[in-house]
Amino acid sequence: MSQEIWSLGIDGTATAIRKKQYTCYEVVEASVSRLHETNPKINAVTIDLSEQALEQSRRLDSQLSDGDNMEPLFGVPITLKENIDLKGEATTLAVEKFTNNLAPSDSPVVNSLKKAGAIIIGKTNMPEFGLRWFTENPMRGGTKNPWDETRTPGGSSGGAAAAVAMGIGAMAHGNDIGGSLRYPSYCCGVVTIKPGFGRVPNYNPSFGAKRPMGFQIMAAQGPITRSVADARLAFEVMSQPSVLDPWSVPKTKTDGYNKGQLRIAVPNFLGNNVDPSVSGAIEKAAGILSSKGHLIETIDLPSVDELVDLWGTILFNDIRVFQLDLIRESGSKDIVSIIDSKISNLSKSSLEDYIMALARRVEAIQEWAIIMEKFPIILAPVSLQPPLEPNGDIGGKDQYKKMEDFQRWLIMANFLGLPSVSLPTGTADGLPTGVQLIGRRFYEEQCLDIAQDVEDEVGLLVKELWNK
Repeated sequence: MSQEIWSLGIDGTATAIRKKQYTCYEVVEASVSRLHETNPKINAVTIDLSEQALEQSRRLDSQLSDGDNMEPLFGVPITLKENIDLKGEATTLAVEKFTNNLAPSDSPVVNSLKKAGAIIIGKTNMPEFGLRWFTENPMRGGTKNPWDETRTPGGSSGGAAAAVAMGIGAMAHGNDIGGSLRYPSYCCGVVTIKPGFGRVPNYNPSFGAKRPMGFQIMAAQGPITRSVADARLAFEVMSQPSVLDPWSVPKTKTDGYNKGQLRIAVPNFLGNNVDPSVSGAIEKAAGILSSKGHLIETIDLPSVDELVDLWGTILFNDIRVFQLDLIRESGSKDIVSIIDSKISNLSKSSLEDYIMALARRVEAIQEWAIIMEKFPIILAPVSLQPPLEPNGDIGGKDQYKKMEDFQRWLIMANFLGLPSVSLPTGTADGLPTGVQLIGRRFYEEQCLDIAQDVEDEVGLLVKELWNK
């Protein structure tokens, strides 16, 4: 396949514009054409902003003078998830009730992307309220996995990951409170970084600053890209602090960390019901990292089951108090059934459980931080199963509990506020495989360094998809 403009990543696109190989208009026109050609097959982009994007590209071309002084994403086409504020556009949460919920201003992360020169070509699909690992909703319909339409693209940033995999934009924005960046990236064979707590500001002007505690301390905004290098560039842009998020931390570079040989831990117990493709991906990544000089050790780790339970206690008590009435009023029977089945498991003494879960969280963060002083990276599964069939979370409390078990290593990183990179390692039975590299707080760059070691050997998986 010859190199198409739409297939360029962030760095390739920005470099081509800087060197005047392409104009911004040519780049955006290629991405828009790709959107219109492929999106009807996968339903990833649900709000088409092509006209505005083309108009903006013309304006940027008129401003282009000295390529050396260009912003890092100058002219780069990207997409945003439907639950982030873009001034003048609806932040719908994939719920009919919010069709006219027009953003009064940009979210801080969107503002950072725009200041860096990015051009927004559309907004992407998600499940209702962003509370599922599957991207289906009555308002927009379901998003297809570009590799196999009988499998989920993941969720809740499923539209974002599917768009990037298909070449619709060089980067997609997404967010993650229980794997919503990493699971879709895994399902679609692309790359993401879930930043650690506080590294990328969380705030939507259209909904205000009042948010429950779990959404404050366990959710993260981040990029989905086709390469590790592009994830690094996008994270650098997105990690601008903002006073609008009181938890936002100053921009930090962890200079001085070990960029050479690392001790990398592989959990002795990955979980129950581990698919062979998942254990195979771990073995493959471990072999690559060992060949790069890193020391791979299989070790016993504290209970992840406990962390999953504590995550659920915090998150679903938050939902019960802040969102349950709204979900029951405005959501589909599927989302109501899923949320009700989980909330029914909460004990009557939920306030006491909630307070104790928050207290235990601090203790758990300390325990894992001590372990990770010795093992700065944990090599873990993304999910214990290959990409599932759509709607795999429907079926009552037992089915949801099974899903939590599959996604245990995703949830663990959210609960502890740790950064994590998810990247592909190959395919099995025609579906992407991948791993997760979990790092210490504030050490996103180290996670990306180790991910680059893996990608250097594996290559970009999307090329295989495009050649199918």
